[in-house]
Amino acid sequence: MTLLGLYNYWIFILLLIVGLYAVLVKGNYVKRMIGLGIFQSAVFLLYITMDKVEGGTGPIMQGVPEPGQLYANPIPQVLILTAIVVGIAVTALGLALAIRIREEYGSIEESDIRRLDHES
Repeated sequence: MTLLGLYNYWIFILLLIVGLYAVLVKGNYVKRMIGLGIFQSAVFLLYITMDKVEGGTGPIMQGVPEPGQLYANPIPQVLILTAIVVGIAVTALGLALAIRIREEYGSIEESDIRRLDHES
């Protein structure tokens, strides 16, 4: 395997860095939620990549299984389905909080909110 042959891991690293950067550096709460979604997508990609078995088939057996047949592990797929549902719930909650913060402070920028808190 060459370094270019592992392109999916390079994409994982790139998405992870971009998502982490957005979560840690951006002051806008909606941009942070987008960064969190990118970060989650990177983790999904990693788990889906680990699921691939060279020469393996889906874990569906009809009748007697052939000796020596390789099967893909279904557990990462189940974990990803659960993680997608949790990710949607976290995103919905974060965006609802951003709406509530906007109603209260008139902004979703962290610097504006800190300034308004110190003034009052």
